[in-house]
Amino acid sequence: MKASDVKSMTPDQLEDQLLKLKKEQFNLRFQKATGQLENTSRVRTVRRDIARIQTVMREKRVADNA
Repeated sequence: MKASDVKSMTPDQLEDQLLKLKKEQFNLRFQKATGQLENTSRVRTVRRDIARIQTVMREKRVADNA
């Protein structure tokens, strides 16, 4: 997911995407613990996407309050 894609989303879309990514992160951690995880790089990608979304959400909140 690119930063430009995230910045163009509405706050509701960001919330939905964040929830989806957190569920995926949980599932990936569960797969890793049980030894079923095949694509280990996906864990890093999901973690970074979550951080990217949280950053954009905070930027939008700060911009609205200013």
